[in-house]
Amino acid sequence: MATGKINVSVENIFPLIKKFLYSDHEIFLRELISNATDATLKLKHLTDIGETDVAYGNPVIEVKVDKEGKKLHVIDQGVGMTKEEVEKYINEVAFSGAEEFLEKYKDSAKDSGIIGHFGLGFYSAFMVANKVEIITKSYKDEPAAHWVCEGTTEFTLGDSDKKERGTEIILHINEEDQEFLEENRIQELLVKYNKFMPIPIKFGTKEETLPLPEDAPEDAEAETKTVDNIINNPEPAWTKQPTELEDKDYKSFYRELYPMQFEEPLFHIHLNVDYPFNLTGILYFPKMTKDMNIQKDKIQLYQNQVYVTDNVEGIVPEFLTMLRGVIDSPDIPLNVSRSYLQADGAVKKISSYITRKVADKLKSLFNNNREDFEQKWNDIKIVIEYGMLSEDKFFEKAQKFALYPTVENEYFTFEELQDKIKDNQTDKDGNLVVLYASNNDEQHSYIQAAKAKGYKVLLLDSPIISHLLQKMESEKEKITFVRVDSDQVDNLIKKDEEKISKLSEEEKEKLKGDFEKVIPKEKYTVQLEAMDSDAAPLLITQPEFMRRMKEMQQTGGGGMFGMGNMPEMYNLVVNTNHPLISEILNTKTEKKQERLIKHSLDLARLSQNLLKGEELTNFVKRSFDMVK
Repeated sequence: MATGKINVSVENIFPLIKKFLYSDHEIFLRELISNATDATLKLKHLTDIGETDVAYGNPVIEVKVDKEGKKLHVIDQGVGMTKEEVEKYINEVAFSGAEEFLEKYKDSAKDSGIIGHFGLGFYSAFMVANKVEIITKSYKDEPAAHWVCEGTTEFTLGDSDKKERGTEIILHINEEDQEFLEENRIQELLVKYNKFMPIPIKFGTKEETLPLPEDAPEDAEAETKTVDNIINNPEPAWTKQPTELEDKDYKSFYRELYPMQFEEPLFHIHLNVDYPFNLTGILYFPKMTKDMNIQKDKIQLYQNQVYVTDNVEGIVPEFLTMLRGVIDSPDIPLNVSRSYLQADGAVKKISSYITRKVADKLKSLFNNNREDFEQKWNDIKIVIEYGMLSEDKFFEKAQKFALYPTVENEYFTFEELQDKIKDNQTDKDGNLVVLYASNNDEQHSYIQAAKAKGYKVLLLDSPIISHLLQKMESEKEKITFVRVDSDQVDNLIKKDEEKISKLSEEEKEKLKGDFEKVIPKEKYTVQLEAMDSDAAPLLITQPEFMRRMKEMQQTGGGGMFGMGNMPEMYNLVVNTNHPLISEILNTKTEKKQERLIKHSLDLARLSQNLLKGEELTNFVKRSFDMVK
């Protein structure tokens, strides 16, 4: 048996690094700024622990565009490198200086903010440059070095006359990547990826208006001065302790994150944990729309203040992807992939922690100011209901604060609701029957009929309510949810008195036959029922199961709850005690009887918003003819 080592040629790897290191070429700037940040934070750490006596000062990272020379400069005032360190960290591909630094100072540097995951990051420069220079001077008392490489395995390394500590990277931009010589494009990338980096980033200068002194004359003109254009906020709100921030600070940070968002967030949740993983962040509850897809991808993921992505699925539970804000964790790699996130144990713990933290915050808000929580319910309910549906642990916790509003604007927890209806809304088997409406206006007549009997009617109108009701019925014993226009209402609810039909059995059989001759059988099932004479002559109800399945199908579509097509099926309930029904039964001519049935059916359909298009046009025309 032979053994050996695979010989990997650097000449073969380098073109791959240049072309495929990152899918987005724009990432190069993020990587170089991150390396510059690392170099600066290393120096800060060394000065903090007394390893060096050089002055740390107030360092900045500067980015300069030389459009005429087709060059881009990234300059830092960090630790710099000696010739030997350039040999070690630059010429040995994928040897991460940050990782070695962290290992050397692992006890004292764990909170230094050094990113430590960049290995190949420097080489991303070659994705946009055909030549890269490094001019660097170490904080140690050694000569500066000048390294040059033109995108091959050949390089030159010599001395430099650089006097200031730090490193300057010079990129000679490729012809096909000239966009990175446009100031607007660089500004855009700096804001996108480095807006909250911990070291100030300078990009050009700007004019700043000086405030006028209090005793200045009315016609005095304010002076301006030229100042550095610092594009980032090195100390964003999430890096501070909650005790350091007031409500106005959280709102100000929200506007910084979403400058085009004019509505204030409803409330925020500050995340701050350092064991068993490191995670900070701020999540905001905005006002929710019914379109859940529009709400998504508003949370920004950072790693040590470096922007990574706004696709946080896997890290944030799916139901919370409709929130907004920031999550920052050094335990998440910069180059995340969905498959990695789904498999990573630390990420799963982060997701569970966020779920628990959000549930605890909601419970606290509910307990501390229930009236305010009730006022905000309609704006946040989609997130909570989606969480109850998709996360079992959240479902359990939500029982303490999830609300069930009635059509009369009362709000109950489920436990409170059970106490309210237990004496009046049970079926023959002792199951508690929860009546609800999904649209106050469209189901108005059914709601009024239920209220007249003393029943509580909930108003549950979110787009995923049918899915949630299925879950509630499976989780809760002896509970049934029934919509007020369902065929199950009168079957399930105990009635104080049974109505007696004014018609004989023979008349009822004839009446049913008369209706079935006119009513389309493929859509309607005719049912005769004795009701009050002042109740509607015809009612359209839908089988609860069929209606709920259809709603779930419409909600899911091709997304999270996809189902097959369900047919449109309704029950036509004929009130045998209504005078109009007696007239239909006793009408002598078949033509008049058919007209009465059709017109009555159209009226019933109209009340349920089922009469549309040509049928609605014909109904209106027929009604005008009758009035005329």
